[in-house]
Amino acid sequence: MTSSFADLGVPASLSSLLAERGITVPTPIQAATLPDSLAGRDVLGRGRTGSGKTYAFLLPLVTRLTAGEAARRSSVRGRAPRALILAPTRELVRQIDEALAPLARSAGLSTLTIFGGVGQNPQVRALQAGVDVLVATPGRLEDLIGQRHADLGSVEITVLDEADHMSDLGFLPAVKRLLDRTPRQGQRMLFSATLDAGIDVLVKRYLDRPVTHHADSAQSPVSSMAHHVLHIDAGHRLPVLTDLAAAPGRVVMFTRTKHGAKKLAKQLNGAGVPTVELHGNLGQNARVRNLDAFQTGTATTLVATDIAARGIHVDDVALVVHADPPVEHKAYLHRSGRTARAGASGTVVTIMTDDQVRDVRSLTRAAGIRPTITKAHPEHPVLVELAPGERTLVPGGLQLATREQSGGQGQGRGRGNGGGRANGGGGRRTGGSGRGSGGAGRSAGGGRSGGGSGRSGGAGRSRIGAGSGSAVAFSTSSGGGRSGRR
Repeated sequence: MTSSFADLGVPASLSSLLAERGITVPTPIQAATLPDSLAGRDVLGRGRTGSGKTYAFLLPLVTRLTAGEAARRSSVRGRAPRALILAPTRELVRQIDEALAPLARSAGLSTLTIFGGVGQNPQVRALQAGVDVLVATPGRLEDLIGQRHADLGSVEITVLDEADHMSDLGFLPAVKRLLDRTPRQGQRMLFSATLDAGIDVLVKRYLDRPVTHHADSAQSPVSSMAHHVLHIDAGHRLPVLTDLAAAPGRVVMFTRTKHGAKKLAKQLNGAGVPTVELHGNLGQNARVRNLDAFQTGTATTLVATDIAARGIHVDDVALVVHADPPVEHKAYLHRSGRTARAGASGTVVTIMTDDQVRDVRSLTRAAGIRPTITKAHPEHPVLVELAPGERTLVPGGLQLATREQSGGQGQGRGRGNGGGRANGGGGRRTGGSGRGSGGAGRSAGGGRSGGGSGRSGGAGRSRIGAGSGSAVAFSTSSGGGRSGRR
């Protein structure tokens, strides 16, 4: 059995970087695919969520780009990208780039993330300066190619991550158009948690005699993951969810709809659980800030739609709760994969009401799991068994204010209840003035313009981040106020 990355052929410089991060033993998907991918073969790999697929393609990618004379091109201004990684979501793009950054930095390679929801000018300037590795979502990259800002004619290695999810989202036509722009003789790798019939066309059309590796089965619940179903009355849903979320540790809760995620996050904050939301209606700045709040522990609970079921890696998530059971079993497995990652253990809880019994039974059967089913209520001892520890509630929770905006001329204004206010120029807000609301310990204040953002601290202080799309304000209450531009 392979015991190290060096045994698989990974260069010593990259193996050392991994060791510095505590990564010394290859995961099954890495051990299976690295010998072939490092040899330059096309690879088709399947590994469950959290199995280490990202390093399985990043290590051969960096190794290839730094080998031989090709590495000298890294200093050429205006050079076309030599590697392309396509992923279905902005969050996954950011995660891949975070894992790639230290490897690329040590090899003298430049990287660039490309996705929508943010202004394209910084991306265009970076492309003009020259870049080695593009990590992109299909839509924005196609837009930039259509404007002649990007060229894939020099790509030597292409990676498709979560290819089946791109198929589910309807991205396959765009993916095929992008792959058609890459050289046929380049190396191509396709990785995913599942390899369904929907991506067979990609394999047959774009991979040359691929070596296929399956690190686990298509139905692969993690052995260290405990699955439970709580059968409750509909009226007990929020009290049960609040009790689970108030336990120590990070909790991820999933809903079926964006409205459901927003509503549940608001309810949990109102109950005293510091909570952030993640769904498609949020602008990029709000999504980044909410994820950062969850990762740093400012928020202890993340309520999300299936946008977060793929690619979002947050360490030490002890509990995943299906507040709304998903429609199909693949979504169940991907959602559940937010816990029990990289050998850790975790607990998965599905909330089931009377009208959901048949659907949940079919779902778990298709997912290949046998959950423990408990008829529960808000005072049932099973809640402490599933999420042990003292419950902690913070008055007001973590209040977030978001406001979508459009471009144009004008001013934005925010007010706090202590008199602080901030003016920003160069943009027009779709909404009216934002007001900070006082409260027992915390308040939310907001209001900003696309061209500048202000700080207003009616109740202590509030932070309003600059950027397009939306603003997020975290605020605490006391008295006084201050304003300023950032």
